[in-house]
Amino acid sequence: MNKNNISIVILAAGKGTRMKSNTPKVLHKICGKEMLYYSIREALKISDDVSVILGFESEKIKDSMLQHFNKYESDLNFFIQDLENYPGTGGALKSYTPKHNKILVLNGDMPLIQASELEEFLKQDSKITMSVINKPNTNGYGRVVIKNNEVQEIIEEKDANKEILSLSTLNAGIYCFNKEILDKYIPMLDNNNNQKEYYLTDVITLAKKDNVAIKPMFVEMQNYKGVNDKIDLSQAETIMCSRIKNKWLKEGVIMHLPDTIYIEDSVIFSGECIIESGVGIYGNSKIINSHIKQNSIIEDSIIEDSDIGPLAHIRPKCNIANTHIGNFVEVKKSELNGIKAGHLSYIGDSQIQEGSNVGAGFITCNYDGKSKHKTIIGKNVFIGSDVQAVAPLTIEDNSIIGAGSTIRSNVKSGELYLTKGEEIRKSGFFYKFFNKGE
Repeated sequence: MNKNNISIVILAAGKGTRMKSNTPKVLHKICGKEMLYYSIREALKISDDVSVILGFESEKIKDSMLQHFNKYESDLNFFIQDLENYPGTGGALKSYTPKHNKILVLNGDMPLIQASELEEFLKQDSKITMSVINKPNTNGYGRVVIKNNEVQEIIEEKDANKEILSLSTLNAGIYCFNKEILDKYIPMLDNNNNQKEYYLTDVITLAKKDNVAIKPMFVEMQNYKGVNDKIDLSQAETIMCSRIKNKWLKEGVIMHLPDTIYIEDSVIFSGECIIESGVGIYGNSKIINSHIKQNSIIEDSIIEDSDIGPLAHIRPKCNIANTHIGNFVEVKKSELNGIKAGHLSYIGDSQIQEGSNVGAGFITCNYDGKSKHKTIIGKNVFIGSDVQAVAPLTIEDNSIIGAGSTIRSNVKSGELYLTKGEEIRKSGFFYKFFNKGE
């Protein structure tokens, strides 16, 4: 997608009190990424001049976004709004200076917008274009009065009478202005209203008084959905997750009951993959020619030519290849290549090589209360059931670990390692211990 001669400003200074959270509104996540991330990502696809207006928790938000967009340093700018003297959406633009003569104003709490839709604003020839949703009987939006395909007025819902509330034309909150419009009308804004704020919508009112043509651009409500509370957040995530899954379905991934599957924005699939119902795949995971079975979780890991689950949990920093991971197996920060771990095991901070078999109940004891330690297991190692490996530990190739063993020292190639405790029996101990008579 080509960069256009347009400046984009994203308004993200509000507290978002309706979110009822200490987290800044625009940093609430959907599908693994902050809401503001999506607005910036789409804006950068079409513009080399993207500005984000911050206020509440500005440094926290800026630092978070730079983790994603530091390579776009020349195209992305952050400004702090003077909320004390110029609060409100109009106040956000009081000190804003665009690079280009056409300016698109977005909101940081509208994560579902897409660059292809934003480009439609550039095709309009009016000095002001505003987005309008046509949806009757909808609450929570200002009403837009339109006559002869021109916007006449925007009326906030709280100020609307019954007749105005019956209108189905709603303000979607995105505007495209010629620079001359903002240069003229932003300095004219005042805060003579109940909220004592400077409203961007007043630019529309002032321009209309001067007979400036204001064109409505009708858009889909789903894509222009704002997020004001946790209900909106969950609905936006449902829509975003559906987009992500549809993208990968078109790329050839098989999904069983996709409505039950959760896949984050940064997940990548390659080759022929099968994802069963109830699966969650998170972070920077990459799934290559693999089968993820029912109700398994994959976090920030690479799975290649393997089958995982059902009911398995692959925690972050795993690299698993040519491997079978079965029911109730948990793996963390491990490199597994060509092994079998069929059920009921915990494998953490480990490296296990091809041909090795992990029996049921195997546990790597990787934490000593102070530090994590690594377990290294070589090729063709057979580990019996109910084995504990106390790290740090190395088990060399072609060795056998007997069932029920606790491994406390390294095992050499070819060895059988077996620990067997002394059998103890005490007649009548139960009755003595619980103070009960026989």
